[in-house]
Amino acid sequence: MDRHVNSSTVEARRALVLHDRPLVVDLITLTLNHGVFAVRSASSLAKAKAILEDWVPNMSVVDMDHDDSTLVLKLLGASNTMKRSGTPVLGLTRRGDLKTKLRAFDLGVDDILTMPFSPEELLARAIVISRRATGLDLPLIPVIKLGEIEIDIVNRVVRAGDSVVHLSGIEQSLLYLLASRAGRVVNREEILDAIWGVDFVAESIVDRHIRSLRIKLQNDYRQPRFIATVPSKGYRFIPTFSNVGWAGEPATE
Repeated sequence: MDRHVNSSTVEARRALVLHDRPLVVDLITLTLNHGVFAVRSASSLAKAKAILEDWVPNMSVVDMDHDDSTLVLKLLGASNTMKRSGTPVLGLTRRGDLKTKLRAFDLGVDDILTMPFSPEELLARAIVISRRATGLDLPLIPVIKLGEIEIDIVNRVVRAGDSVVHLSGIEQSLLYLLASRAGRVVNREEILDAIWGVDFVAESIVDRHIRSLRIKLQNDYRQPRFIATVPSKGYRFIPTFSNVGWAGEPATE
């Protein structure tokens, strides 16, 4: 996959992510590629300290529900934007109540985003707080290449060959989630939690939206080009693409 190519073509912004779920970290990393961010992740305070010994981030994405979040914020020297000091922080939380958000701001978070989040909202907020704090005005790269397909995060468009597919917000989030774990299985519970949140319990909603996405991508589950079903486990994004069978062309062996 070419998911990191954007951050190597120009000097990238640097983003540190504190989160202990690899699935979420991968989703954040893929999304921030559009903003030309080079991402490093830590699952604990100790790992964050090790990274910061020789790498200074322009911003950080911190899971405010993580046990080490307060200590990591102190390590980053986080402060509100009025003080203009420390590393700007985008906080993530599953608790969207006002008390939680106010506590996050009191701890120095510049902005707060409730999970589950859409990729485009995460990207927009990350760019804004890093630009505001550092003055770095690097270009947004709307289109990134995943294998042999291209995804336009701003217009919610997928291009493959000569075909263009327009996605809904949920379909785009679903595609990003699967693509961020390219080649690996993502089970229905993980998809449900990441896209709809812990309050949803009907796994059938995952299958319905996968089916809708496949129809738009003209993806035959018997000969999958993008999204493969792994029986009794979940779904897997296939990071390669063939024009054979695409846009109505007959598939051949």
